[in-house]
Amino acid sequence: MPKLYVLRHGQTVYNLQKRVQGHCDSPLTELGVEQARAAGRWIASQGIRFDRMCSSPLGRTLATLDVVREELTAAGMTDLPPVEPEDGLIERCYGEFEGGLQSDVPADLWDPGEVLVPYGGEGSVALRERIVATMTDIMGAPGAETVLAVCHGSATLQFKLAWEPLARCPQDVHLGNCCVLVYDYDPGARTFACERIVNQDVG
Repeated sequence: MPKLYVLRHGQTVYNLQKRVQGHCDSPLTELGVEQARAAGRWIASQGIRFDRMCSSPLGRTLATLDVVREELTAAGMTDLPPVEPEDGLIERCYGEFEGGLQSDVPADLWDPGEVLVPYGGEGSVALRERIVATMTDIMGAPGAETVLAVCHGSATLQFKLAWEPLARCPQDVHLGNCCVLVYDYDPGARTFACERIVNQDVG
């Protein structure tokens, strides 16, 4: 059965500063780089070889994937597929709250429902539909048997929530920086079943 590995990006400067990232960006911290290295080492230890490596087009996800690729190459995996930026994997837009303090957002940062829509943000319904459609399209490509998708906290959460009824492992788990969510994909039913959530023991 095809497998999808969803990886959240490493810690960023804005994460430390408790600022809203969304579509704006900030670089990985030293800890964020080490988290990405830990994720890469875990993937290598599992003997996972990817057919596709997709990422949100934002700098923090691409930087995370670059570090993961370095670790896989160091582990002897020299035939890595190219990086494929996917606009549909981008984090939700927080509208006028982008770049500001998280404490100024009048709702839960990761799951604000539709509260942000009047402020120019993306609602949770739209985000869930977008991320599910994007992941389904990625897995539907010819030859996509084992895929890595590097994504963001709120987007990853909405994807997880969409498929919780089919999950085969506990879902009430913190999605830390560089956590990996492992899904079985059923091409006939076009459904995803989460079988494992791995948080890196870094930070």
